[in-house]
Amino acid sequence: MAQVSRLVWRASDVPEELGELLATLGEEYPVSDFGRGLKLQFRRVEAEGTLSRVVRTPGAVRIEYNSIAAAARGIGSALAKLDGEETTPFKTLGIMLDVSRNMVMSVEHLKMWFRRLALSGCNMVMLYTEDTYELPGEPFFGYMRGGYSIDEIRELDFYAKRLGIELIGCIQTLGHLEQILKWNGAYGKVTDTRSVLLVDEAETYALVEKMVKFWSEALSSRRIHLGMDETHDLGRGRYLDRHGYRSGFELFNRHLGRVNEICGKYGLSPMIWSDMYFRFSNPEQNYYDLKSPIPDEVRRQIPKNVSLIYWDYYHTDAAFYEGMIRRHRDLGYEPVMGSGIWTWSRVWYDHAQTVRTVVPCIEACRKMKVSELFFTMWGDDGAYCNYDSSLAGIVYAADLAYGVSPDDTKRISHRYAAICGSSFEANIIASKIEWTLKNGAEEFTVKPSMVLWDDPLLGVYYSDCRRRDPEFDLKLIDHYDELVRKLLPCQEDRAAGDFEHLLNLLDLLIKKLEFRGALLAAYEQDDRIALRQIAVSVIPAVIAAVWEFDASFRRQWLDCAKPFGLESIQIRNAGQAARLEETALRIREYLEGTVARIEELDLQLDESCKIFNGLNGYGSVACGTCIR
Repeated sequence: MAQVSRLVWRASDVPEELGELLATLGEEYPVSDFGRGLKLQFRRVEAEGTLSRVVRTPGAVRIEYNSIAAAARGIGSALAKLDGEETTPFKTLGIMLDVSRNMVMSVEHLKMWFRRLALSGCNMVMLYTEDTYELPGEPFFGYMRGGYSIDEIRELDFYAKRLGIELIGCIQTLGHLEQILKWNGAYGKVTDTRSVLLVDEAETYALVEKMVKFWSEALSSRRIHLGMDETHDLGRGRYLDRHGYRSGFELFNRHLGRVNEICGKYGLSPMIWSDMYFRFSNPEQNYYDLKSPIPDEVRRQIPKNVSLIYWDYYHTDAAFYEGMIRRHRDLGYEPVMGSGIWTWSRVWYDHAQTVRTVVPCIEACRKMKVSELFFTMWGDDGAYCNYDSSLAGIVYAADLAYGVSPDDTKRISHRYAAICGSSFEANIIASKIEWTLKNGAEEFTVKPSMVLWDDPLLGVYYSDCRRRDPEFDLKLIDHYDELVRKLLPCQEDRAAGDFEHLLNLLDLLIKKLEFRGALLAAYEQDDRIALRQIAVSVIPAVIAAVWEFDASFRRQWLDCAKPFGLESIQIRNAGQAARLEETALRIREYLEGTVARIEELDLQLDESCKIFNGLNGYGSVACGTCIR
């Protein structure tokens, strides 16, 4: 890792606008207003976009900047001993962090993230909160979910401003509200479908107004993200029963109009995800449809003051992004771009997938002169990602936005080491736990989380992977063994990703794959000695690995997040241990003659039944039923 420079500043020599930034960074970094070190000098300059220039002279570092974000990035460069000029055309550059799918990051940990974001040159953070905030008069908001109080939000806002970061509320005001609508006794009157609010209902807008009022009072930013994405079944539940069929376009625009009026009442400028305007235009509800026209009457009804966010974490071709950007402009709106740093359904930050999508996205945004860009970090399927590992993605994406070549890993690595205190290279090696297997012309990625929580006796996921490649488990074990060897020197590193926890996971995955392969072979051959050995010694070793993983998962979770939501993952892990014990019991019953066969192991599907793409998340592999 690069050796970090000690930087010294004097209040009398520093522009007043940078005093709070420097003092706040000094809470963690060798940036102080006393002692010895390289003297920090600053000069504000005029430039388009965001410019950060670092010039070293004997005993000093001069940072030329044209915004607080540019100055902060310059300090990050100085800490990493990086010189030169960097610019970005993006007036807004930041992240959106999902704190609604179990993991609610603690206030203190978010402050640490804010410091790293500032040193990367970012100036905006959205906290995606569906129900994870304490809404006055609505006791079920945040209940058993670790919701932020208004005082916590204000504390975060105050801290972010000191670092030149705009903190924006990112909520839901139409769909994705199943976590709150499950309290049917309290919210039955505003429920259309399981996750969507009831349009045209007075109580719906009373609730939305409470949401908007909360965020208008909690944050200094006058921007608010209203969500409203993926409302596929809008108007098809209770609304349909009461009022009959209305087109999705009609209901969506009418609802947005009402919510926009509420925002105006509180002086807020709203933004929404744009997908439903494109989805409603075609029968497949496909967001990424470059052809189906949006009716003129729909276009005219979209409030002109609402910003549309084009979200896309999937495409690998810059030309596609350009086409969708044009479609937004054809609607009459300058899009805000939401790309993705891949954390969702991952146990560790997925660098390869991030590279495949972020590089062409930034290329297209530069070419099309998009001015606002942020990177989403979702928590789908339970937010079990070791989130600090994704700091590597933040630094990487920010560097690309500032013009650093994707191939300049040396420069990226130096910055990462200086501001995160860890090895970028080790993090990227760890990210290869997401591994794509090749079997002839076919490729498929084996998901560690699916292997982890795959039922050990039923083997839903294991069986599907084996139908694709009969030797997948042997190949995967070899790959995981190689990762363990490479990562063992990093075992004690927890600065930006908990490598000990990852090694515990790799150990469990290896043991589980070995167990499953041995179990099937022994049962098929009716090798009773091998079966007894599996029940007596192999399964207990796997169970021990489950509890080792569970313990480190708990530790790394509580290091960064509130305790609520942890129970979901602990239940999954305990379920694994219980089902492994059941497997040992079934083996003993078979060996003792209590049962004539182990029915779960007799199940076979034809090799043509490759359902891999249909298996998505814990619920699809944890058991053979949807009742869980």
